[in-house]
Amino acid sequence: MLKLIQTTVAEAQQAEQLARRIIERSLAACVQMVPIRSTYRWQGAIEQSAEVLLLMKTSEARATALMQFLADEHPYEVPEIVATDLTDVSEPYAAWVADQTEKDGVHT
Repeated sequence: MLKLIQTTVAEAQQAEQLARRIIERSLAACVQMVPIRSTYRWQGAIEQSAEVLLLMKTSEARATALMQFLADEHPYEVPEIVATDLTDVSEPYAAWVADQTEKDGVHT
């Protein structure tokens, strides 16, 4: 089974740096970065801010390591780290994700 892990950061540069490090470590096969606008309550005040949403596709075997990496390296005090099971995925794409997230870093 594949997982979709998502998080948000404040700036495109932070998103790009995290994405690169995630791919270098074979923690995800792909990281997409989308500019968004968020409204939320933080420390008692309603906030609105521009953020970048990162959508990371990974294998079930690497999901825990990816989530731990995000928890350790994320610039936010309380980062959003959400995992969703991907149940309807094309077989060729699922195989590619599995290949790209092999722990030994050897890919075809």
